[in-house]
Amino acid sequence: MNRMAPPTASRCIITDMETGRIIKIVSNQYEVLCDSGSYTCVAMGKLRKGRSPIVGDLVEVEHFAKQSGIQRIHPRANELRRPLIANIDQAIIVMSCKEPDFSPSLVDRFLFQIVYHGIEPILCVTKTDLIQPKDSIHAWIQDYRDSGYQVYTSDKAEAPEGFADRLKGKISVLCGQSGVGKSSLLNKLNPDFQLQTQQISKALGRGKHTTRHCELHAVAGGWVADTPGFSSMDLSYMEPITLARCIPDFKDYVDDCKFRDCIHMSEPQCALREAVEQGIVNEDRYAHYQEIVALYQNQKRRY
Repeated sequence: MNRMAPPTASRCIITDMETGRIIKIVSNQYEVLCDSGSYTCVAMGKLRKGRSPIVGDLVEVEHFAKQSGIQRIHPRANELRRPLIANIDQAIIVMSCKEPDFSPSLVDRFLFQIVYHGIEPILCVTKTDLIQPKDSIHAWIQDYRDSGYQVYTSDKAEAPEGFADRLKGKISVLCGQSGVGKSSLLNKLNPDFQLQTQQISKALGRGKHTTRHCELHAVAGGWVADTPGFSSMDLSYMEPITLARCIPDFKDYVDDCKFRDCIHMSEPQCALREAVEQGIVNEDRYAHYQEIVALYQNQKRRY
C-alpha cells in the first residue's frame, strides 16, 4: 500500500480485509485511510482487551454491511507517549524566538525524548521577524547546526525554505509549546487546512491551546501530526546510558570512556565530559542531559 496516498472521495463496500493507517481518533471512532478510501472504524472486541490503536498505526480493517472494524494492529516501528502517536519518521521541534521566548533547555528536552525513541529530530525556529540581527538566538541556532542538527527558520509571512521537501513521503510530528506557531506553520504550507489559530494571551504570556486532538494531515506529499501544545514532559523513565548513546553530538564519545557503565556525570576518564571541557560538545546541552540523569536517579530512589 502507498502509505502517502491521499484520501479518495468514494467509499467502496467490500467484505474482505485491507490494510490502512489511522489518521485521526475522536473518542472511540478511528478514521482509517485505506487504498479504497477513508473509513470511520471501531476497535473490535479482541483489541479492547489488549493495546489500544493510536494515530499512525497500520491496522487491518474488515468491512461489514453497516460498519468497518479494526481487527489487528501491525507492529510499531516506534511510538511517542506524548503526543501519543506511532510510526514516526521525524519529529519537528517548533520553537519561537519570542512570545513565548526561545528556550534551549526546552529544545533539548524535546530533542532527548525524540532521539530516545529512535526518531530523527528537526528544529524549526519561528517568528524570526521579532528579533534583531545581534540577538543571542542566532548563536543558538548556529550551535545546533554546528552540532549536526537540521535547523529551519521562518518569519510570520512564509514557511521555511526547503521545508516542504523535507516532509515529502514521511510521517512527521510537530512538537512544541502552545503559541509557537505549529498550526500556523501548517497553514502556510497548505492554506486549505484553515486550522484554528489564536493570538498569544498577553495576560498569561503564553499561548492558548488551539489544537484539540491528535490528527494526521496530508501536507506536501507527506503526513504531519499537529498536536495539543504542551511544555512539560515526563523524562524520568530514560536510562542515562541509552540516552547518551542516542544524542547525536554525544554518541561519538560515549564508547571511549574508561568504564562501560559510565553515565557521564562524575566518573573518572569520561570521554564525553572531556569533550565538553574542550568545547567540542555544547556545555549547556550537557547540563540539560545531567538534569535528565538526576530525574532518572530520583525516580529510581522512590521505588
